[in-house]
Amino acid sequence: MKRWFSLISFALILTLVLAGCGGKSANETSGSGGKEVVAWAWNINVPVLKKAAAEYQKENPGFKLKVVDMGREDVYSKLTTGLQAGGKGLPDIVLVEDDRFQGYLDAFPKAFLNLSKKGFDKQEDKFPEFKRALLSKNGDMYGFPFDAGPTGVFYRTDYFKKAGVDPNGIKTWDDYIAAGKKIKEKVGVDLLGLDFNNDDGLFRMTLTQQGTFYFNNKGKLNLTSKEAKKAMELNKKLKEAGIVKNTVGWDASISALAEGKVASSPSGAWLSGSITQQAPDLKGKWGVFLLPSFEEGGNRASNLGGSNYVISATSQKADEAYKFMEYFSTTDKVQEEAMKGGLFPSLNTVYSSKLFTAQDEYFNNQTIWKTFADEMKDIKPVNFTGNYSVANSEAVKAVSEVTNGKGITDSLEAAQKRLENRIKK
Repeated sequence: MKRWFSLISFALILTLVLAGCGGKSANETSGSGGKEVVAWAWNINVPVLKKAAAEYQKENPGFKLKVVDMGREDVYSKLTTGLQAGGKGLPDIVLVEDDRFQGYLDAFPKAFLNLSKKGFDKQEDKFPEFKRALLSKNGDMYGFPFDAGPTGVFYRTDYFKKAGVDPNGIKTWDDYIAAGKKIKEKVGVDLLGLDFNNDDGLFRMTLTQQGTFYFNNKGKLNLTSKEAKKAMELNKKLKEAGIVKNTVGWDASISALAEGKVASSPSGAWLSGSITQQAPDLKGKWGVFLLPSFEEGGNRASNLGGSNYVISATSQKADEAYKFMEYFSTTDKVQEEAMKGGLFPSLNTVYSSKLFTAQDEYFNNQTIWKTFADEMKDIKPVNFTGNYSVANSEAVKAVSEVTNGKGITDSLEAAQKRLENRIKK
């Protein structure tokens, strides 16, 4: 009897141990519903996911989505830890920004669900090339494209009019600088605000505009390229023209726009939300035009920011997660809700909706969303690589050096050398 009891006990223990070795992911919950699909996201992405899930449930009543709202850096910290542990503790769905995903995909090539093998290749033509490229490896896609940051120059229509500057006449960056000098003289405000010592947003935008980045399309260091020198020269020209307000940090940048201390801001489409929220009294006094090019007739399309959703390869609910995310990323109604929340969709089928073709009263009755939508197809793919963060810190330092008087070539060569050493370590 005692031996029989011992055998039963051993069998139970063995069963529990084997169950525990399965590497449970964060999506396992108890209850009559079994497991629910879990997603990690942050900020305004959370309500968009929840609304989409509520709509999806109408046709799929058994579906359940739990959205865990946490800080962006917390998501990346937990994601990195989970990937290093072979997927343990990860949710089914994770929000990952454009500049981070290539690094994760390179470091953990088997960590994310291959969407092409699930049939998502049939949906690929609904998204721009630059989004598909950053989510792909060896011809297969591993992420669902979500929001993007097509760029333009947000500008004060009243300031430009008072200075006698026609935004339609601004074709090149030199035209933009000339307009800034005129506005400073006639209106008494700076053309734009920049944080030269702590940010390289303009440098990144204008690298992308030229179809490259800190790294070239083969992943090689690119800070000493002719494109990088052109982008850096623009920062220098703006500073030396005396038409830039020093705005240290995001709050100072938005305050300068809301308080009328600057006349324009080159940025991603997402800036519209901050302007309308922080300066509702300026309704009708803002407009948008495309980024100036470096030469007459050059490319005026670029991107700044954006994100995507991925599914963990260890997900126990991969099929359910895939079906929901396919619905989420390819349904016009869902993407319209995202747009209302300030997230510009990558889905091109939604661009013909009234939301995108209608005039925007705040922006001087311009069809600014059509302007941004039309730009999407012209944005060139760039290579962020897994070393984006360290490259960014070196680029920021180079911008600071150049705008404080150091030579462009010397600064970029030094930055590339430092970056090379850091990568080797």
